[in-house]
Amino acid sequence: MTSFVHTLCAWQQAHGRHNLPWQSQDPYKVWLSEIMLQQTQVTTVIDYYQRFLERFPDIFSLAAAEQSEVLSYWAGLGYYARARNLHRCAQIVVAEYQGVFPQTPEQIMALPGIGRSTAHAIMAFCYNAPTPIMDGNVKRLFTRYFGIIGPTTSAAVEKQLWAQAEATLQTALKQNQHTLDMACYTQALMDFGSLICTRSKPQCERCPLAADCYAKMHHMQQQLPTPKAKKSTPTRHTVMLMLVHEGQILLEQRPQAGIWGGLLSLPEFADEETLLRYLQHRGLAPTSKKELIKLAAFEHIFSHFKLHIQAYLVRIKEVNQLQSFEAERRFYPLSQWQTLPLPKPVSSLLDTLSELSDSAS
Repeated sequence: MTSFVHTLCAWQQAHGRHNLPWQSQDPYKVWLSEIMLQQTQVTTVIDYYQRFLERFPDIFSLAAAEQSEVLSYWAGLGYYARARNLHRCAQIVVAEYQGVFPQTPEQIMALPGIGRSTAHAIMAFCYNAPTPIMDGNVKRLFTRYFGIIGPTTSAAVEKQLWAQAEATLQTALKQNQHTLDMACYTQALMDFGSLICTRSKPQCERCPLAADCYAKMHHMQQQLPTPKAKKSTPTRHTVMLMLVHEGQILLEQRPQAGIWGGLLSLPEFADEETLLRYLQHRGLAPTSKKELIKLAAFEHIFSHFKLHIQAYLVRIKEVNQLQSFEAERRFYPLSQWQTLPLPKPVSSLLDTLSELSDSAS
């Protein structure tokens, strides 16, 4: 087991990534990157991370910000509960720890949005603590190398993976007189799974662990990790209203719970009939196809379902057509839509609207 850890560390020093913007011993920067990297590729995260850090350079500036502004810097990354938890976590660290990140895994895991692997990564990178991680890359590497069979989403396999991670690390520590560069080893696990032991085409010919790898020896690289049983993905349908008046568009504040929690979005309706009744009730019923433009429908894919979106564009010309709307709905300048906290499909629709306006002008 020592050779496994030693080999990975040597590989990391020679071939791993050393210039990622969050490679630091600053708990704030490491924590922010770990949250952003959940369910998201490194290449996508880098630009978001740098913009976020420019606006919120430390935990105090993040804690003091309004949630809507935090969400605006997260818009497009998806899984928005991460941003809400990030903001709440910053407020707790400032209020209860005077802005100093706690230094035990238990205290860190007690904070909103931080699980065992994220807490362990913070401890390893920032405090050189012997705390193993278990993200998707590590699960793939461990199932293949150690021959751990079964879906990694099952509790039994998850328990086995953690036990293997602990045993591997403890053996390496004992045989190295309890000294180990945990930042190097932790980064090696992440980089190796991302660059060598990849999901579809593992680079076995370049792998320094191949000689002892269970999957390589048994020709099971494509069978491990064990795929989880496929479920049919349900499709939900929604109709969105793009109501425009004098360079402004009607948006609604989403509730904190549920998808797109806390973001701004377009008003949604069950179907076209419900949308038309809504407009009619406010004296805004379109009288021609020119006043009600049906845009091309599209699908947005979430982890557990597909959302079929049909958008309708309605332009209000007369000032007296403006009505009072529900408390959570109000007009925002179209010229500022790129600065607003919007979900990705809504950003795409407003981008399309900008193109339509440009072509019409």
